[in-house]
Amino acid sequence: MKYVLALDQGTTSSRAILFNESGVPAAAAQREFRQIYPQPGWVEHDPKEILATQRATAREALRGVALKDVQGIGIANQRETTIVWDRQTSEPIHNAIVWQDRRTTEICSQLRADGAERLIRDRTGLVIDPYFSGSKIAWLLDNIPGARARADAGQLAFGTVDTWLTWHLTGNRTHVTDPSNASRTMLFNIHTGDWDAELLRLLRVPRSMLPDVHPSTHAFGMLPKAEMGEPLVIAGVAGDQQAALFGQGCHRAGMAKNTYGTGCFMLLHTGTQAVDSATGSSPPPPRRRRRRNTRWKEAFSSPAPWCSGCATSSVFSTVQKRSNGWRQACWTAATSASCRRSPAWARRTGTRTRAA
Repeated sequence: MKYVLALDQGTTSSRAILFNESGVPAAAAQREFRQIYPQPGWVEHDPKEILATQRATAREALRGVALKDVQGIGIANQRETTIVWDRQTSEPIHNAIVWQDRRTTEICSQLRADGAERLIRDRTGLVIDPYFSGSKIAWLLDNIPGARARADAGQLAFGTVDTWLTWHLTGNRTHVTDPSNASRTMLFNIHTGDWDAELLRLLRVPRSMLPDVHPSTHAFGMLPKAEMGEPLVIAGVAGDQQAALFGQGCHRAGMAKNTYGTGCFMLLHTGTQAVDSATGSSPPPPRRRRRRNTRWKEAFSSPAPWCSGCATSSVFSTVQKRSNGWRQACWTAATSASCRRSPAWARRTGTRTRAA
């Protein structure tokens, strides 16, 4: 029996699932980690906790399996969360600034006041918002003593969580990402498929900090034997929402998914062309194969995409001491809307997929 190991690094927990060649989960492990709130509107994670919990779940999921039968590893990760570290020591210069964090509101307001909105929209498909990584990098370089000088000297590396994990799991050998993560930084030109020099100058981010961008399906690096017990290749990387779009079976233009995790996100497959939107939804490429770009449009579910999963978690906690029936009712309410919108649900139940 052959297997693949999926690493699902989320906002509140790290998970690993081992799938067999039929796509059936053979083992799984999950560990939560701390949410750090230094002040209202600020959200941070300890990058070392992210790495430690993901590494631990991977080892747990692989326990008892012949590692020679594991064909590769795939990573799906929380997007936009920003980590900057020293290239020599691999030590982070600060906690990770999480995608929910709003501390860079003033930086974004200044970009709009300077007339950068159209440029950023045209190049990246994104609106100017603290949500995206670019302003978070700028904040770190401006507020951590000595960080800008070290960045200008080529001593610092930036990455979203996929990049941070790959860097460490491969023994600090690879500094890489994929288009689905790069396109959420506000620094990536979705038309050229590369970091945009003008946007880097605008946010004063040195090009040397940024990872190489490879197709989502790619040999991103090799885990040394000491990491898991045998050398294993990281064969795929995708941001969590784009991974969910693909995983829910939305493989053709016109198909959409709506998922409820820590946040609420709707993604629509738009084919191979970038489609602009008058409503602020974003059209970067979700995953790139070797010969073809696939694109999507994304929108937050209103009114509070940042706390939908937190609200659901709160409901679960509230009814923790109630009967099994209460808990089942909560679970059904929380999941039914997402499931019934998915093609997978339609195939399994014989029902029509509802419009999201």
